[in-house]
Amino acid sequence: MQIDFSFMDKRKVLGALGEDLVAKNLEQQGFTIQHRNYRRRYGEVDIIADKDDVLVFVEVKCRKHAYFDVSQLVPWSKQKKIIMVAKDYIARYDHAEKVCRFDVALVEGEKLTYLENAFCEEGAW
Repeated sequence: MQIDFSFMDKRKVLGALGEDLVAKNLEQQGFTIQHRNYRRRYGEVDIIADKDDVLVFVEVKCRKHAYFDVSQLVPWSKQKKIIMVAKDYIARYDHAEKVCRFDVALVEGEKLTYLENAFCEEGAW
């Protein structure tokens, strides 16, 4: 019996292309990409970038079609994981002096919707 991994491969390719688009957009705005796919055992952040005194943690979502509400993109459980990873990153790389922001980028084909301050530690949306 063979297992078809092509669906998963397509999702990974779509995700990587979306992250590339978001990273380029951030760089065009003067941000420096510090890490991509920063992983800890309890979660992952797709893109970590900084500019001046701002450090952004970006969750990238790629979709072929938008059949959902944007507020459903990153549920509270995922937000908590991203926040824990961000705290680890800040401590590990000594960024306590930076202003931190949690953004969400939605990539639909070639269209990019970027939500600054999409959520915070106290709650979101």
